[in-house]
Amino acid sequence: MRIGKSALFASVACVACAAGASAVQSASATPEFAPNPSVGWVAAAPEYMEPPTGQGPVPVDPGHRRVSNDDFRASGAQPSFPIADLSSPLLQPWVRDQMRPYNEAVIAGKSMYSRQASCWPIGTPGFLLYPVQPVYFVQSPKEVLMIWQADHQIRHVYLDVPHSKAVKPSWYGESVGHYEGDTLVVDTVGVDTRTYVDNYRTPHTEKLHTVERFHMTNGGKVLEVNLHVEDPGAFTKPWNAMQRYKRVEPSVADVTESNSAISSTSAAGPILESSCAENPNALFGAKDAFPIPQTKAPDF
Repeated sequence: MRIGKSALFASVACVACAAGASAVQSASATPEFAPNPSVGWVAAAPEYMEPPTGQGPVPVDPGHRRVSNDDFRASGAQPSFPIADLSSPLLQPWVRDQMRPYNEAVIAGKSMYSRQASCWPIGTPGFLLYPVQPVYFVQSPKEVLMIWQADHQIRHVYLDVPHSKAVKPSWYGESVGHYEGDTLVVDTVGVDTRTYVDNYRTPHTEKLHTVERFHMTNGGKVLEVNLHVEDPGAFTKPWNAMQRYKRVEPSVADVTESNSAISSTSAAGPILESSCAENPNALFGAKDAFPIPQTKAPDF
């Protein structure tokens, strides 16, 4: 729902520009993911890409091809929910057992929407799997913010500091980062175990540890993220994955697809203000959907 320009982004961006412009510009190799407030990044797919080398992520079940909304627009094929390959050697037995009911429900024709679709925080590294609305970056000398346009999902990456001695679990975990030349390296621990690693509802334990490497390619038109995941409580070995984002920016990287979900809401940037949890019902009233989060008492 379009309400107007986001006051949050404008105010934070101004602070970042005032406080951090000289520091960011002084290191010529440091990447600028947001050279101006209109630059956004849209993920390529709701599943991870295979890495160049090494063990990849949990794959889709070979007998149930994933049909996305984009596939529907192109071919008319019926969209489907993702189904994981439970024979993947990555999965420990308890993880496989926990994922099986979801697979069976999808195969039976039930609508199994994600927690994020009902306004629950998606967590880390699932934050990378949202190919609908742009992600915006705010870079300052001490912190990098990653903000989803169409939701209240925000990640904080604290620069050049170590992890806390006692990390308290949170929806996105504790992320600390640093720049290595043209790459932002983000190390995350302490992710709440109520989140999933991917859109197959792959669970994880409190031992989850991720490292993401963000860098731009193709003359700044593509943002590539190389992901490394370790969780000895859920997976048999560490694994790697990739995600790519395409840049959206007026007159530089315009949205041209007629059916693009962002062409009607963010054609000219910058980030727009929106609210996700606007009613107390499950998504579309679906019986099997996660209920939209509610609170019975104010926080103040």
